[in-house]
Amino acid sequence: MNLFKLFSISGAAMNAQRSRMTVVAGNLANADTTRTPEGGPYRRRDVIFRTAPAEDGFAELLSDRAAEPGLEPLTVEVAGVRQSSRPPRKIFDPHHPDADAEGYVSVPNINVVEEMVDMLAAVRSYEANLAAFNTTKGLIRKLLEIGRAF
Repeated sequence: MNLFKLFSISGAAMNAQRSRMTVVAGNLANADTTRTPEGGPYRRRDVIFRTAPAEDGFAELLSDRAAEPGLEPLTVEVAGVRQSSRPPRKIFDPHHPDADAEGYVSVPNINVVEEMVDMLAAVRSYEANLAAFNTTKGLIRKLLEIGRAF
């Protein structure tokens, strides 16, 4: 396996976690939004990840597959962002401008604690990929030092 391919795998994973953090930040920022351009309260969003082959040149990809069939390295990418299907919560607040005739307001069904846990998981995953990136960098540096000795 090409050691430089590990950089692209770690980089893709960090990019995916950054997207996850952006969506979580949007969920937290809109936890009290009762009116959206689409109508109704804000709906919680989730990032969907999927595996993808690590990007490489065609010749290298061909040689890797010939050497290790079924063991090609995979990376992660964002497949999309989906809206939650959870119904909004109803809160009794007859003085709110978005209250219905009975005095209830539909607010987003966003659990701040759940969002914080999701944010921590994204941070930990980002840090793990950064550690893998730095370990690969140190490994390549050591290989170059060994190569200079001969």
